[in-house]
Amino acid sequence: MLPLSHVKDAAFSSEALGKGVAIYPTEGKPYAPVNGTISTLFPTGHAIGLISEDGAEILVHVGLDTVQLEGKYFTPIVKQGDEVKAGDLLLEFDIEGFTKSGYEILTPIVVTNSHDFLDVIGIEEGDVRAG
Repeated sequence: MLPLSHVKDAAFSSEALGKGVAIYPTEGKPYAPVNGTISTLFPTGHAIGLISEDGAEILVHVGLDTVQLEGKYFTPIVKQGDEVKAGDLLLEFDIEGFTKSGYEILTPIVVTNSHDFLDVIGIEEGDVRAG
């Protein structure tokens, strides 16, 4: 897990989209970071929005500039409106396909309504596990 300042996309590194962290997935399976509801599933499958039980609006954005893939390499598991628990599989993606196509797999996870909270702090650096 890394601070957003390591993300080579100003929308994330400047925290313009909110505070959060970034991860390098070791497998093509992002999991729900919290209990909540799927509020948005982008048609391209590259990003998923969740609203947590405590009202945090969370964006899981798989890779950088991956909207340009137009859904290639993505298989959503959830749909908009689904209830999820922390650790539930959200989607699957082909890491090898990403890297062969020249896309970065670094995945920002952002609280888009950070301003509604006192602070949002990534408490761990280094390797983390889903769930």
